[in-house]
Amino acid sequence: MVVNQEKTHVKVGVLALQGAFIEHIHTMSSIAEVTEAIPVRTKEQLDSVDALIIPGGESTAMALIAERCGMLEPLREFVRRKPTWGTCAGMILLADEASKTKKGGQQLLGGLHISVNRNQFGSQRESFETNLHMPEVLGSDEPFHAVFIRAPIITELKSDDVKVLGKLGNQIGDNSAETIVAVQQGHLMATAFHPELTRDDRLHRYFVRIALEHKI
Repeated sequence: MVVNQEKTHVKVGVLALQGAFIEHIHTMSSIAEVTEAIPVRTKEQLDSVDALIIPGGESTAMALIAERCGMLEPLREFVRRKPTWGTCAGMILLADEASKTKKGGQQLLGGLHISVNRNQFGSQRESFETNLHMPEVLGSDEPFHAVFIRAPIITELKSDDVKVLGKLGNQIGDNSAETIVAVQQGHLMATAFHPELTRDDRLHRYFVRIALEHKI
């Protein structure tokens, strides 16, 4: 029997305008369902992938570079149709609203119906690591060791379509929105931390499942 590879495999891009993209590429390249993981810097490269990761880095710088090289509108169109995962700065760019931005604000891609605060925990010195329990996502009770570096935080869920995947304090049932650090809205996913900085690929595998489910 011939298997239709289009339905079982995806090509994943990682936005490579600025920030920590190499680690995502390395992790995605090791997942069997991923035919190829490539850096994305041009519209042509963006058009060639089934799913996209927007990595950590500096969200204002990413938005400025994207605008200058004509990528801002193509990215906005992409995230409205195709699977996209934003980590740290990427989560800020996907959000509909962001506070604690630099003077004059910043461009956002939008599409993910959340509000976020940039640098919620302070400067680089306030970076930290903690274990998150996300059994529904990870498929087991084994926690995910999450690395938070100048991390944002989700302050408001603006739609019932946004599903909470993880919270600080391991209190998934807590209604306190400011503790939310991971969400999913259909084909969109966001985490306030850096999964690519660990050897645990379970969140990358979860995103691949989202990408396969929503592949166009």
